[in-house]
Amino acid sequence: MSPALRLACALAAACLYGLFCLWTLWRHHRHRRSRAAAVLNGEGEASFLVAYASQSSFAEYLAGRTAESLRAAGHAVTLLPLEAVEHTTLQQHRRALFIISTTGEGDAPTHAFRFAHKTMNAPADFSHLGYGLLALGDSRYANFCAFGRRLDEWLRASRAAPLFERIEVDNGAESALRQWREQLARLGASATQAITDGPAFTPWVLAERRLLNPGSVGGPVYLVRLRAAVPGATWEAGDIAEIELPGAIDAATGHPPHRSYSIASLPEDNALDLLVRQVRHENGQLGAGSGWLTHHAEISGEIRLRIRRNTSFHPQEATRPLLLIGNGTGLAGLRAHLRHQAARGRHRNWLVFGERNRAHDFFLREELEAWQASGVLERLDLAFSRDQHHRLYVQHRLLENREAVRRWIDDGAAIYVCGSAEGMAGDVHAALTDILGAERIARMTEDGLYRRDVY
Repeated sequence: MSPALRLACALAAACLYGLFCLWTLWRHHRHRRSRAAAVLNGEGEASFLVAYASQSSFAEYLAGRTAESLRAAGHAVTLLPLEAVEHTTLQQHRRALFIISTTGEGDAPTHAFRFAHKTMNAPADFSHLGYGLLALGDSRYANFCAFGRRLDEWLRASRAAPLFERIEVDNGAESALRQWREQLARLGASATQAITDGPAFTPWVLAERRLLNPGSVGGPVYLVRLRAAVPGATWEAGDIAEIELPGAIDAATGHPPHRSYSIASLPEDNALDLLVRQVRHENGQLGAGSGWLTHHAEISGEIRLRIRRNTSFHPQEATRPLLLIGNGTGLAGLRAHLRHQAARGRHRNWLVFGERNRAHDFFLREELEAWQASGVLERLDLAFSRDQHHRLYVQHRLLENREAVRRWIDDGAAIYVCGSAEGMAGDVHAALTDILGAERIARMTEDGLYRRDVY
């Protein structure tokens, strides 16, 4: 065979191979589109799975409203937290909707730890499944929507077909939530506008505002006490108060903006307490939320509020010791847990709390010392960072008392961390991992014995 003929044959073979590859790729994409279309049209299965991973209950709320909207349109819906979703659950549904929050340094919410580390440890075969995913996050953090993205990648690697591209929500952005409503309408949901509206705000009365740290080098911190204008409000330790800010309308939502705060009291206290640090910007203006609560709102005036369940930071069902760790206004969520423990006669509690200076920043000192004297607090360890030449923080107190920490955990203690996500939460996690080991921390997280409410 002449060289020219050999070259022609090689070129022809290359062209045929290229055409074969293009045909294969076209068939693959056509198959994926046809699978997505079949699932979108509900062929073979009328039910939806709606699964959520929620750290502060917003994803849980959206999942519940999404399920209601689908049910109102006549669809059968299975609503589950992500930790209750198994491979068999996904095999039993042809359509799944995931509402997924990210927490910490790109981590799964606490309750979804088992799913993230076991169910997602390798791809599966979900070639029958069409899914949609709403990822909730905050772009101020480096790993924006990281867990939602990992779940999306795992589902694609498991051959599931996306019904639409992943929707990412930056700090509750209305534009992204609107996309979610539009996609749900395509899937046959009804009354989709109500899915993301949230519960109504109700009137409360500003009963008291007390400065807790006069003379502090840090921002002023106030105890803000509210009473319900209409009786019957209820919540649990760990829940969140959302405060509506008057005098402005969010252009994206058409509603007044709101801010979230950990609740520092229980319903039986007949008041809803908040610990609010007043924020003042470089231009001298007060922060919108903290400025309203700590300065502008009038005593006995109206505050509009709604309560958001925060199930991932709720109390333990069983009686067990508590190791409570926090800094600054994170004391709010821990105080509610101490009140819960005290009301039930549970006195095996250890609080590790940090702030700047003992003389000015020992928030609620009389109350904490009274709990220590009465036995509600078995241990109280304090870390005032600026009272000595070297900086001392709560993680250092834990490391100094590593043997006591191990004993408490051996005795069945649960760990609750509340306060700053930047710095404190990561440093505390590193200290606990050093003391207890990564495997034990992972097991406690799985079992709901290591819980965090950080912001």
